[in-house]
Amino acid sequence: MADVGDIAPDFELDGTDGPFKLSAHRGERVMLLFYPGDFTPVCTKQFCSYSDRYAEVESLEATVVGISAQSVERHHEFKAMHAIPMPLLADVDRKVAKSYGLTQPIFGTRRAVVIVDEQGRIAYKHVHLLGLDFQTVDELRDALVSVGAPA
Repeated sequence: MADVGDIAPDFELDGTDGPFKLSAHRGERVMLLFYPGDFTPVCTKQFCSYSDRYAEVESLEATVVGISAQSVERHHEFKAMHAIPMPLLADVDRKVAKSYGLTQPIFGTRRAVVIVDEQGRIAYKHVHLLGLDFQTVDELRDALVSVGAPA
């Protein structure tokens, strides 16, 4: 299980903005927002809250992507219905979530925030125990501040 200080497991996933390869983003901070599923009540509330404050999300000085096990087609529907501007990545076999230690029986992908620094190391990891809440835009900003300014 990848944890803070470890080199982040590399991956390439299809997404709503095309393929996304983590290692292609070396030199920048990447915030991975793992979530259980499109159209679920808490996930919908989470991503709508980010959409409502997207100017602030864009100012976070990090590339922000959502990751869950639904297909790219399902992600497109979710984005369109709720005007979600950030890319959503399809981890349909949950291999990426497993490599980060973010799967659980029955519920699948756990809700979590992982920040990968410019060197490709995990600088921050917050896993929600029950998945009934999520980190707000302010908490995402605080998490980025806690790992220091971008290099």
